[in-house]
Amino acid sequence: MFKNKITPFLYFLLIPAFNACKGPETGVNAYNYQINKSAEFTSAAVVCAHPLASEVGSNIMKNGGNAIDAAIATQWALAVVYPGAGNIGGGGFMVARFNNQPAFTLDYRETAPSKASENMYLNEDGSANTRLSQNGHLSSGIPGTPSGMYAALKYAKLPMKTLLESAIKLAELGFAITQSEADNLNSSKEGFLRNNTTSPAFVRDDRPWKAGDTLVQKDLANTLKRIRDNGLKGFYEGETARLLVNEMEKGGGIISLDDLKSYKTIEREPIVFNYKGYEIITMPPPSSGGILLQQMLGMLSTRELSRYPFQSEKSVQLITEVERYAYADRAEYLGDPDFVKVPYKQLVSAAYLANRMAAFDSTKAGVSNNVKPGVLPKESEQTTHISIIDKEGNAVSVTTTLNGHYGSKTVVSGAGFLLNNEMDDFSIQPGVPNMYGAIGGAANAIQPNKRMLSSMTPTILLKDKKPFMVVGTPGGTTIITSVLQSIINVVDYGMSATDAVNKPKFHHQWLPDRIDVEDDFDVNTIEQLKKLGYTIYNRGKIGRTEMILIKENKKIDAVADKRGNDSVAGF
Repeated sequence: MFKNKITPFLYFLLIPAFNACKGPETGVNAYNYQINKSAEFTSAAVVCAHPLASEVGSNIMKNGGNAIDAAIATQWALAVVYPGAGNIGGGGFMVARFNNQPAFTLDYRETAPSKASENMYLNEDGSANTRLSQNGHLSSGIPGTPSGMYAALKYAKLPMKTLLESAIKLAELGFAITQSEADNLNSSKEGFLRNNTTSPAFVRDDRPWKAGDTLVQKDLANTLKRIRDNGLKGFYEGETARLLVNEMEKGGGIISLDDLKSYKTIEREPIVFNYKGYEIITMPPPSSGGILLQQMLGMLSTRELSRYPFQSEKSVQLITEVERYAYADRAEYLGDPDFVKVPYKQLVSAAYLANRMAAFDSTKAGVSNNVKPGVLPKESEQTTHISIIDKEGNAVSVTTTLNGHYGSKTVVSGAGFLLNNEMDDFSIQPGVPNMYGAIGGAANAIQPNKRMLSSMTPTILLKDKKPFMVVGTPGGTTIITSVLQSIINVVDYGMSATDAVNKPKFHHQWLPDRIDVEDDFDVNTIEQLKKLGYTIYNRGKIGRTEMILIKENKKIDAVADKRGNDSVAGF
């Protein structure tokens, strides 16, 4: 069934008793799994950040579930096996399109607590204190993921009890961790100890973590059981809510019982537009990704990008300048549409985009200090992604996050889950960058119950009204440009899914005024760009893109990014 299977490592069963992890409820073996970077399937596929979670989602579809069932089960599993970004203490966005039915999106982004205020991260002298917005209890918004999973359930076929079972077993009985997870846990130990009132399951006192060690999370298993048994009240009320609020009180956080009880997922109209014959379905605000994607592809459509060789200095310059203009607009105009008026139609209008492109000069680098947000016409991290398609052609694209790696590094004592540090995605002070260097203004200022601006860009492409691509990635502000380049690589340059995902990425976000490139970016292109006046910054890996392409022969080409332990599964 598999084509081009890549298996960097294989974990063998370490303890016979853990055969209990493999059964009809899960269909996965927590101690004998492999990473598959790409495969061709005939019916259904899941691509996500961890092989166990991909297998969980695939098995759900094998046993009668649809793509939404698979997305829900995969999300719960990622909360266990990929704690750095998979979560129940964070939030995210879902973009879905059921076969021959209108697309829809779910916004379960975190919200600011009711006691939040615009100046809550300012020192007495008025300077910004990013330590408080990025670490510990005060950096957390109200989690949205459990609410989002229950909001999605109305589109599913199986009961939540079934969709939770694999995650519960993986948390309760444990699973073998990868080398990269061991490295991440070891490097984060100091942060875990500093930001927790009790030592969490992620800390070992006897020795450092190593590949193949068992990570058991019994408190998290009990929290998932309360969700299974009591639904949303099992998280937003009752014992779990009490434990979360107790944790807030011990560590100086401000989330209250009323905040938790009042949280709601919002179903929003997707952004839908055309690019070179493809219908693109993506996320509206409070995601900035959909609008910026439409802006950037709109500006590129006025130039014939493919006449320039892939990642030549001309193509990189054109894409860079388009990114510069779009991110300048992001800083000025985008925020939670329930709190601010987002001028969507003006920002994506052909006249406005043509005016933005009028400043483009192919002979030299633009200068961000000279590029301001456009004048509108009058009106007439750490993150992870899941791409799924099922045998009926239903497509789901989910991006979910804790923000930084392991979020706030605060685990709710007795409940076992990590809290996000999403409050840093607000503009904590005009002109002060967040942890990803993004600048914000009044549209994204902190207000009680407001959703912070996001870069998450889960996206689906249709061709002839049929699913063609499901794509998304983590990576903070690089998410949008990585999704952009993934689409361009396929649509403009005709690449395979494997090449589109794994070719080197680059990124520009207006400020700081530089082009970020990966280690394997072409050195000749870099030198040519420097001659044009660009500053180049080598930042290592950019994102971890998960892509599904449906070929003309209806075969499903599923590709997991080479940059992590991401893996595909399907049938």
